[in-house]
Amino acid sequence: MKRGRLPLTALRSFEVAGRLQSFTRAAEELLVSQAAISRQIRELEAALGHALFERHHRAVALTPEGEGLLRVLTESFDRIDGALSAIAAREASAGVTISVEPSFATLWLMPNLPAFRRLHPEIEVRIDSDPRLVEFRGNAAVLALRHSASRSAWPRTEARLLARTSMVPVLAPSLLERSAPILSPADIRQFDLLHEENRSYWKDWFRMAGAPADNCDRGPVFADGGLVLQAALRGHGAALSDPIFFAEDLQSGRLLAPFDIRIPCGAYYLVARSFKALPRPAAALADWLTARFAPSTAGLPS
Repeated sequence: MKRGRLPLTALRSFEVAGRLQSFTRAAEELLVSQAAISRQIRELEAALGHALFERHHRAVALTPEGEGLLRVLTESFDRIDGALSAIAAREASAGVTISVEPSFATLWLMPNLPAFRRLHPEIEVRIDSDPRLVEFRGNAAVLALRHSASRSAWPRTEARLLARTSMVPVLAPSLLERSAPILSPADIRQFDLLHEENRSYWKDWFRMAGAPADNCDRGPVFADGGLVLQAALRGHGAALSDPIFFAEDLQSGRLLAPFDIRIPCGAYYLVARSFKALPRPAAALADWLTARFAPSTAGLPS
């Protein structure tokens, strides 16, 4: 097929549908109707003489021909987008946008960002507080800071380990004024338990501490770790949190950690499409974040 006759619109629709494994989600990303996506892919299949998708009830799957074409298209579109972004970055101001999960943005990045600004006052850091996955395609963010069980959670990207995460119990001193002494891990069960996302973490912690893990499904559930810590600071109950988030509260006495018994819960990673291709402001922020967490990752496998 001659280059001038390439069906670029249909190829774009196929790439998005194949990458997302969904015609519906492809239509949402491209802001067109699902019928338009389906029609363009059918026309592309007719022109090629091969089926690219297997159609099932409310689901689609790539054929071997579709998988091969998707690999080429995704790499090609990523390279085109990278070239366009590089050209645009030359005209942009000395700034960088980083996508960060809300809890990390609130509890760590915002309190520590002044240290970066002192080193690089010429660089404007823009924080996109969003828990959704970033594909660095048509998005202002060139860096993302994400929590995951492994570095392979983001396809077609590079990831740097920043810090292994673990959770320990914390509570406000005011709780102890109206409670029995905390002599063993089981004594924490006298307080309301504050949960992040689900109630499994407290069960895991009590089991690791050798304490009964029943009746751990009481207490409020929060969607964000920052809200959990705020509730703990106000004396609403005992929380599980990572020490990197409450270190200052611990030093000031606003929170107490009665037991240094930790349950591991994944790690934080710095993610980019390519660290070597980052614009200078983004590279400076990436290097600063990596150095800031270096002590916590020393000697740990990545």
